[in-house]
Amino acid sequence: MVSIYWCLKTKKGLELVESSENMSSSYLKMAEESLRMIQKNKESRIWLASTSYYTMYYSLYAIMMKIGVKCEIHNCSLEFMKQFLPNFYSKNDCELIHTAFELRNDLQYYPDRLVDDSILLKISQKAPDFFVKSRKILYSISESEINLIREKLSKLRK
Repeated sequence: MVSIYWCLKTKKGLELVESSENMSSSYLKMAEESLRMIQKNKESRIWLASTSYYTMYYSLYAIMMKIGVKCEIHNCSLEFMKQFLPNFYSKNDCELIHTAFELRNDLQYYPDRLVDDSILLKISQKAPDFFVKSRKILYSISESEINLIREKLSKLRK
């Protein structure tokens, strides 16, 4: 895993931006589309891993856009989740999305690596729950919680 400090200093890493309801809504729609594709992709391990992962990632990123945090490095987004959203996501949630990320990478970029199909099945089964949880967070996170997260991140940037 990468460190928050590295992510804040690296180009395309974590960056505070203006909160955007439109971008947040767009990413939630992308998560919904990925979720719908999970059922259709059960015959392909690569696409099942990708759609399962992106269901989770896009739903997380919808929350990040609502908070006003931009990031183009997936490992940094996952570290942000772990460090700044522990009141919303459990340790198991963080491990799930990280495992999904690794599994997708292995299948997509390293076709010679062995992947445990039972783990792939577990991830595809848990992706819908992660999406529902993220949507609840998105609609329930308060302005004061957002401001607190932004303040903590801003202090680390200095």
